[in-house]
Amino acid sequence: MNKKDIKILLVDDEPDILEIVGYNLSNEGYQVLTAENGLEAVKIAKKELPHLIILDVMMPEMDGIEACEIIRKNPDLKDTIITFLTARGEDYSQVAGFDAGADDYITKPIKPKVLVSKVKALLRRFKEQDVVDSVKIGNLVINRDEYKIILKGIEIVLPRKEFELLSLLASKPGKVFKRDEILDKVWGNEVVVGGRTIDVHIRKLREKIGDNSFKTIKGVGYKFVD
Repeated sequence: MNKKDIKILLVDDEPDILEIVGYNLSNEGYQVLTAENGLEAVKIAKKELPHLIILDVMMPEMDGIEACEIIRKNPDLKDTIITFLTARGEDYSQVAGFDAGADDYITKPIKPKVLVSKVKALLRRFKEQDVVDSVKIGNLVINRDEYKIILKGIEIVLPRKEFELLSLLASKPGKVFKRDEILDKVWGNEVVVGGRTIDVHIRKLREKIGDNSFKTIKGVGYKFVD
């Protein structure tokens, strides 16, 4: 995919952020769309179907968390990558972002060149993942072609990263996937994420798929239990 075909939606209530970050991304050849609040972001996202959304948390009209939750419910935006861009670094804010369906989290201030590198790394996630297309384990069916999870005959909608993490672990039941390997295959080895990222996503999967399906190997990683 050429850069000129990639749409990035930048959402922030600070004009300086929109101008500076937008300029640098446009300079890289990306199509840059902008919004000043979550409500406007949802409308633009539904219309333009961006590949990546960079979303501030604290905004008027509708905050980033609520906007992310609404966007994630739209099947046309299931492949859209969402990363939060915010000055708030508290753990609860990051967890709330991941719970809402975000793929990543960027803390500002951040140098424009560093942000551009981050965006490039995020967009690499569109490359083909090193997992099988379809997995059936007991009452669980994972269909990567249709991006669908069926558990005991009931379809479950998972955010992108939860889906990819489950697909990876379930591709080889019983195998212990080391944390570094998980970060590399699910988040990309050039993407810097917090140490709690995997833990948060595993917790959400346990709530939705079942606690007994995942086993923590302390100091090593996780495995899917058949």
